[in-house]
This record gives sequence, structure tokens and C-alpha cells, in this order.
Amino acid sequence: MRLDKFLAHAQIGTRSEVKKLVRKKRVTCNGVVTVKSDLEIDADHDLIMVDGEEVVYEAHLYIMLHKPQDCICATADPDQMTVMDLFDPPLPNDYFPVGRLDKDTTGLVLICNDGKLAHQLLSPRHHVDKLYEVHTAEAITSSQVAMLSADIQLKDVCYRGAKVEVRDTHCMWMRIAEGKFHQVKRMVAHCGNQVVSLKRLAMGSLTLDETLAEGEYRLLTDEELAQLRECGKGKRS
Repeated sequence: MRLDKFLAHAQIGTRSEVKKLVRKKRVTCNGVVTVKSDLEIDADHDLIMVDGEEVVYEAHLYIMLHKPQDCICATADPDQMTVMDLFDPPLPNDYFPVGRLDKDTTGLVLICNDGKLAHQLLSPRHHVDKLYEVHTAEAITSSQVAMLSADIQLKDVCYRGAKVEVRDTHCMWMRIAEGKFHQVKRMVAHCGNQVVSLKRLAMGSLTLDETLAEGEYRLLTDEELAQLRECGKGKRS
């Protein structure tokens, strides 16, 4: 792995920032100062230090992303921007978004390379709630809330009832335990209304950090990760 990529993935800075550190001779490899940011290193065996402090490379990283509109939840696409294109430097090829949001939906997306945790969070055998902020075209009525709170049977799919909290006349929070294709939009449409904007606020115990602007991201804290792992164990139906 290149030295600058290693440092960037270790959250020392962006690729350009770590290159500056290298040029200023603040980085050593096995005790030797290096001025080559493209130096090939062994991430498992070489000792990399910045300003005398060892840089530890984690095998797994867990990243909270505030997904913007007009990018898709995929690892790669020849024609459209993906959530993976938002990262500088690019993440290793084994990283992926956990679950999907529609192209026009914003909000929380978890990015990681931990397949076990992803499976636990997405498995239909577990009850991992997703919380959405829903803005509607028409005013939300009590009858619509009642319909959304009950199970909904369409021709091709059945949805479990959501937990609904009306925020104002055209905005509500919907908490669902599934995450089927276009689920929130189809549930709202079935009740005679239309979603005009949709934002995911939470997934299980993980809540979107509202200090992150759309397109920004950060690592999960140790506490967030521990809680998410407990949430991922879930209860089987």
C-alpha cells in the first residue's frame, strides 16, 4: 500500500494533507524519515510514525456518511455518482454501503468492510429499525397515520405497520422495521399522499450526526459501534 493512502485511511488527513506532512519530514517508516508519499509499505509489518506517534492501521473502519441527493448506494457505476465516489482518498475495494437509499433520498448511510455486521443489520430475521423524516405533498391526516401504523397489503408485497410521529402538517417521522424497495414512498402513496422528500435519520441505534453536511462523513465512535453491534444481534422473529 502507498504511504499516503495508508495515512489517509488511518484518518491522519486527506491525501493532499498527508503529502504535506511527508514533505515536511514529519513521517518515518521503520525509524527512517521519508519524503516520498508514494512509498510502498507493508501495512501489517512496517512501523509508521507521524511526529513520533505510531499510526495504527485498522483492519475494519466504520464510517457514517450523510448521503446527498443524486448519488446512488453502490460500490461503482459507469454512469452515475456513487456514495463511494465521495471519499478522498478512495476507500479500499472491500468497502461498501450497508443497505440502500434511493438516489433522491438523503441521510444516514453506514460504510464499512464488515460483512458480518452488515448481514446482522440487514437480515430480515432481525428487527433493526430505520427512522425516516418524510415530507409530503398534501397535509397529513389522522386517517393516513392510522393506515400507516397498520400492516399494509399491496398486490406484490406486505409491509409491517410503521411507528408514526407527526412533526407538522406536511412532515412526519416514520420508523420501520424492514427496508423493502421504495417502502416508505409506496406506503405513503397507498394512503393517498405523496413523498416529496425523504431523509434517513437513524438505523438501529446509529443516529445521523446533524453536524455533517450532505456529502460529509466521519468515523463511528467506539460507543456508537458497540451499540450498533448490540443492535445488530437483534431478536429473531
